[in-house]
Amino acid sequence: MGAAPVRRLAAEGARVLVADVDEDAARETARGVDGAVAWRCDVAEDASVRAAVAHAVESFGGLDVLVSNALGPTADVPEVSGLTDELWQRALDVTLTGALRCARAALPHLAASGRGAIVHIGSVNADQSFGGHAYSAAKAALASLTRTLADEAAADGVRVDQINPGTVRTRAWAGREERLRELAEHVYPLGRVGEPEDVANAVAFLASADAAWITGATLRVDGGITAVNTSFNRTAG
Repeated sequence: MGAAPVRRLAAEGARVLVADVDEDAARETARGVDGAVAWRCDVAEDASVRAAVAHAVESFGGLDVLVSNALGPTADVPEVSGLTDELWQRALDVTLTGALRCARAALPHLAASGRGAIVHIGSVNADQSFGGHAYSAAKAALASLTRTLADEAAADGVRVDQINPGTVRTRAWAGREERLRELAEHVYPLGRVGEPEDVANAVAFLASADAAWITGATLRVDGGITAVNTSFNRTAG
């Protein structure tokens, strides 16, 4: 889900710093994409975040857009009794506090650009219960952070918005094609799961001048799952 926005923004003419704690993954994403530069960044470490932002500013002469897409551990713990403090804290530290660290480091440069925008990648788990206590709590809190940052940053002309995707076909679903087919057929009103490009298109919109009067918003890119109870409707019918 992080690679598709890199390709889309680069296709729009942006120069992109591909920041990932897995430097090899960052290099693989940047390979073959004009204007993309790989950089190792651990959003759980403030110094690492500040170094990544500084490198982007130095390399590109400024910073116009920040896309926060880092995700903490998502261990499947169905019952809260099995959720340790360590798992909880790690999920929040990367998914939520990591986004805060990135925004804090980037905001002065985004303000200086005169057209700055931050796009957070959230989840439909912020809107409804789809499982995952720590993951869902972190994404819901990220939506709140999006609104408070939008309030603060507006005076500097910086917009802050969030995208909440539904099920997206990423490597996390590798080997579970049958489950994706079931979700597409029985759960999603539009009859398919999302593709990374669906998220990338939303990122490109919110980062662009076309969204110049949008801030503090949460855009659901979810095939209608949070609007329509497809399973109930088909059963009732």
